[in-house]
Amino acid sequence: MQMKAWVEIADDLRGEIQRGDYAAGARLPSGTELMARYGVARQTVQNAMDQLQAEGLVLSVAGRGWYVSKQKTIVRLARNRLSKAERTAGRGTFMSDAAAGGWKPAVTVKVDRVEATSEIAEYLELAPDAPQEVVVRDRIMRADGEVVQLARSYLPASIAGGTQLEETDTGPGGTYARLEELGYPLSHFTEMVSARAPRPREADILQVPYGFPILNVVRIAYSNDLPVEVNLMVMSSERYHLVYQIDAQ
Repeated sequence: MQMKAWVEIADDLRGEIQRGDYAAGARLPSGTELMARYGVARQTVQNAMDQLQAEGLVLSVAGRGWYVSKQKTIVRLARNRLSKAERTAGRGTFMSDAAAGGWKPAVTVKVDRVEATSEIAEYLELAPDAPQEVVVRDRIMRADGEVVQLARSYLPASIAGGTQLEETDTGPGGTYARLEELGYPLSHFTEMVSARAPRPREADILQVPYGFPILNVVRIAYSNDLPVEVNLMVMSSERYHLVYQIDAQ
């Protein structure tokens, strides 16, 4: 073989899963069967399965073998989820994703007040002589019980302090609906997307290998030209499709 044997095994099984030869929940050939099929050692088969597991395609059931994952891909349609129509319907962005994808959302929220770091102060355009205190909304987000995203929002305390934005439950429509009620109509958003290796805490919570790439998204919400929130998001890359609709005119 010109390529590494485990890469070929992973490619073959991935193709069979994607063609539907093995349906969601189906049991895959055993390690012994794959060793015989490809004439390789057990560790080579294990390397291939580890790769497919990292991609979210398969899962291991102790004592029973490998199975095709039943996970659903989360389609994150940026234009719809950030629309005023979704906020009016009482859905925040993550709830909009769930409604569109047909999965059950759950969010764990912690709220705090801290002094802004230089990075956060720059995103929120806080002047050096202005108050630097920010409200932090730290969230762990689950789809059908599985952690798929970590999100940490920072809002100037001069805007969010003493409001429902400091409660764990911000109410229908989420943070953006409350900002608009406070007199900060949202005009536009800027999102910056990159990929990187997860930090240890992120890998542990998302249950991904330490070296497996995660999606890193920074979103800034503006009311006219005023930044009113910055949201730092970390997403499980094998679960998410980020879709952006861009006008051609």
